[in-house]
Amino acid sequence: MKKWGFSLLAAFALVLGLAGCGHKSSASPAKTIRVGSMASDVEIWQHIAKSKEAKAAGLKLKVVSFDDGVQLNQSTLDGDVDVNAFQSYAYFEAFNKQSKNGKEVALGTTYLEPMGIYSNKHHSLKAIPDGATVIVANDAANQARGLELLAKAGLISLPKDFNSFGKISDIKANPHHLKFKAVQDNTIPRMLKDADYGLLANTVAYQAHLNVLTDSLYHERVDQSTRKNVNILATAAKNKDNKQYRKLIKVYHQPGIQKWLKQKFGGTKVDVQKPISYLEN
Repeated sequence: MKKWGFSLLAAFALVLGLAGCGHKSSASPAKTIRVGSMASDVEIWQHIAKSKEAKAAGLKLKVVSFDDGVQLNQSTLDGDVDVNAFQSYAYFEAFNKQSKNGKEVALGTTYLEPMGIYSNKHHSLKAIPDGATVIVANDAANQARGLELLAKAGLISLPKDFNSFGKISDIKANPHHLKFKAVQDNTIPRMLKDADYGLLANTVAYQAHLNVLTDSLYHERVDQSTRKNVNILATAAKNKDNKQYRKLIKVYHQPGIQKWLKQKFGGTKVDVQKPISYLEN
């Protein structure tokens, strides 16, 4: 009987031990979130990936660098990337409208990188030479954004229904007879030596060692007119309710992250904490 009792106890202990081992193995580590990004945003998310803020939120990130926005968005839809961090809401809308392979959803806002009007020849916009040459981006979102900035500066006027798909041919009035040249945006800085003015997205300006707040003649501000230009985090529509992905927005806006951003980029990535509904209205 004693032998049977010891055997039963040993067997019971073994079962408990195996159960304990099974319980431990079922606790899987946090899934690595693949964040696709471009240009200076790659550096931002590499910093966030190593930050104490990401660790405190239980986030494990892998940053994947891209050179082309359309490719990055498509990789997000294909699942090669979980979340992307590079595009304005206007670019996001334009992509979704043209995409035939699925749609993205916006998870939240990050910043506004002001677009600016730059010149190597002129020191202000007060005396615009008649027939001045203006270099703008040839992609739809940035071209429309640049034209809206020129309109806000009082250099041209646009129709009331002008939107993020607007183009040069939509200009309603051009009192200074400005001559427009549309080129790939990353070539604009070196073309400023020959043109009168150039419209630069801040990512391109930053790469050319220009600070939009101090080097541009005129630039965007955070207001209703620029809400479509606010940058976002986006993911495939099927991931819209993923709580881990949405944590990225909260981490991005943490004071420690924002302090680093301000120091690193000279204040040119203006923090914007708004609901997506603000961009949609």
